[in-house]
Amino acid sequence: MDFNLNIPVRVLSGSGVLPQNAAQLKRFGAKCLIVTGKHSAAVSGALDDMKNALLSQDISFDVFSEIGPNPLLSACHKAGAIARGMGADFIVGIGGGSALDGAKAAAVYAANPAFGDTDIYTAARNPALPLVLVGTTAGTGSEVGKVSVLTNDKTGRKKSISGDDLYPALTFADPHYTASMPYGVTVSTALDALSHAMEGYCTAKCTDIPTVCGEKAMAMLWDGLTALLETKELPDEAGRARLYYGSLWAGITLAYCGTAFPHPLGYILTENHGTLHGTACAVFLPAFLRRACQYTPDKAAKMLAAMGTDADTFCKTVEALTDLRGVTLTKDEIDRACTRWDDAVPNNFKQSPGGFTKQDAQSLLYEIFSGR
Repeated sequence: MDFNLNIPVRVLSGSGVLPQNAAQLKRFGAKCLIVTGKHSAAVSGALDDMKNALLSQDISFDVFSEIGPNPLLSACHKAGAIARGMGADFIVGIGGGSALDGAKAAAVYAANPAFGDTDIYTAARNPALPLVLVGTTAGTGSEVGKVSVLTNDKTGRKKSISGDDLYPALTFADPHYTASMPYGVTVSTALDALSHAMEGYCTAKCTDIPTVCGEKAMAMLWDGLTALLETKELPDEAGRARLYYGSLWAGITLAYCGTAFPHPLGYILTENHGTLHGTACAVFLPAFLRRACQYTPDKAAKMLAAMGTDADTFCKTVEALTDLRGVTLTKDEIDRACTRWDDAVPNNFKQSPGGFTKQDAQSLLYEIFSGR
């Protein structure tokens, strides 16, 4: 038995939770910067709810809405400088995974005035400003996690930062804010959450707590994903809640365990082909499950049992949900992409079932994308 537990996040959940708990914001200070993308925070209604909540507590704020998909270091650095210049006491992040990860990076930059863009990866840092997060998609898990995935402007490559200071101090979890997601984004974000649950579940780090969370996540997410495939329609209110809370359960498994090889391979597709992040990761889940069946058969069986499906049905369903037949990669393109792993094998590879190597990555990319 292993009941070690350290998830230092306060989550308040339910319909209307943000306006009902506006007083919780007062303890973080008198000024904040709201960090968002261009659209989802406003369209979902979460941005207006947050503004009204802050005004009700006499908290002044500015809004930075320049975080794009796969957030750039430069945009996060700019947000941090604005927060520092206005004397912000805390950062509010509203949106999907990109906006929330961008808010985390902005909180680091705000607390570290000497940092250039890339110092966030290598330099010792002061703790980030406190974070308050509001999710608008059902997939990121960033609301309960300590990781921020960022894109280097110069190389175009994605790389994560992590630390206990990146756990949000407070998360408002309201599934209603996910209602504005279009169908494609709904599918992709749910696939991202499923990837978090499955990849983390198969690592050696997956002790009692993340095991329970992962199994609960997989059951809820698989139910929602199969409904999305069958109906080709957006979920109803109950379906949105199932996907959103499933993503939070998966986020806890992610926070404990990290990811395996589907995530770093997925980065190649988001960097070079504009593929939605969740779809880019999940296209490798059938191969991941096959590897789990080979090297960790007990865990593979438990994952399938949690989802109430079998391996063949799982693979066919995920392949239908991640239809990337229009994406091709040449052998040279694959070889160049894999040079990022020349110097070191990433932890994501090491903790994959059976281990995973650069050569395994090349072979899998050839198999799926070469010669189409």
